[in-house]
Amino acid sequence: MTGAGGELGRRLLHALGGEAEVRKVIGVDTTRGDVPDVSWRLADVRDPVLSSRLRGVDVVVHLAVDRRADAPAVERRSVNVLGTDNVLVSAASAGARRVVLVTSAMVYGADPGNAIPLPDDAPVRAADDNTLVGDWVEVERLAEAAAAKHPDLAITLVRPASLVGPVTDALLPRLFEAPRLLALRGVETHWQFCHTDDVVSALVWAALGRVEGAVTVGCDGWLTQAEVERTSGMRSIVVPASAAIATAERLHRVGALPAPVTELHYLAHPWVIASERLREAGWEPAWDNADALRAHLDSLGEGAGGASGLARIARSDATRAAAGATVALAGALAIARARSARRRRRG
Repeated sequence: MTGAGGELGRRLLHALGGEAEVRKVIGVDTTRGDVPDVSWRLADVRDPVLSSRLRGVDVVVHLAVDRRADAPAVERRSVNVLGTDNVLVSAASAGARRVVLVTSAMVYGADPGNAIPLPDDAPVRAADDNTLVGDWVEVERLAEAAAAKHPDLAITLVRPASLVGPVTDALLPRLFEAPRLLALRGVETHWQFCHTDDVVSALVWAALGRVEGAVTVGCDGWLTQAEVERTSGMRSIVVPASAAIATAERLHRVGALPAPVTELHYLAHPWVIASERLREAGWEPAWDNADALRAHLDSLGEGAGGASGLARIARSDATRAAAGATVALAGALAIARARSARRRRRG
């Protein structure tokens, strides 16, 4: 397991340690972790010697990725894209038979024509741009190319919905750090979450070969904006979608808003998933959307997770994200008020 010292890595190490099918667990990271009964091998996933660290390994679970949307693009893409490419090449060179990668259900793209829910084999339509979602799209392209070049290497892609709980994504879940919840006028937002426990259990199933190919993982169904308000106890501020997006674009250009503007598209359009392949194999989520959201809200402010792998957002990062969301919201409201005032003057 790469990124084994991170919070998600530690949780997965504990889960795999209890599986009778697992003979030995090897943690690969830049520093040694503290999980017992794990053999540690030190390496950066971008290091050309990585294949030597994977010698004798049957299955590689790759968690050494950077999911910070506001990280410097060159640095983040170096870890996510170059690192994953090196993991795939090294795993094939070392004779591994399976690699498990974690991307996101966001790779399906946010589109008003998306089916609700999307099937696991729906096409990947998100843009291959310089954003975090663009990294995931490129990772999936690398996986497809590696599968074609190394037919003996099975590659499983795990695509979670918005990850919440002790470990969280860096995108939509940040919005719950703001004083008010953003809502777009005339839009029916579909809020779907994936709790940390469920992505860990899905990764166990993928590592053991119980599912293959591209699999989605998340809670059943979705929450409406009203249900999210009731669950979170937060009130929404409703702004026109066009005004919010235009303001966010301006603020992102000048560096006042760290998150990419495309994040708002995932509020405006559905990308609900159904975990089809996992369910067909007998897997069931342990959490529903409401309880997963409550757990996420409870976990906010408890400190950062590990530095490697998928780590919980540090409080400072969450504060910057909340500030960015608040600035964007204030700007959108200012534009809406200015337009209203102009209309009144013309009248």
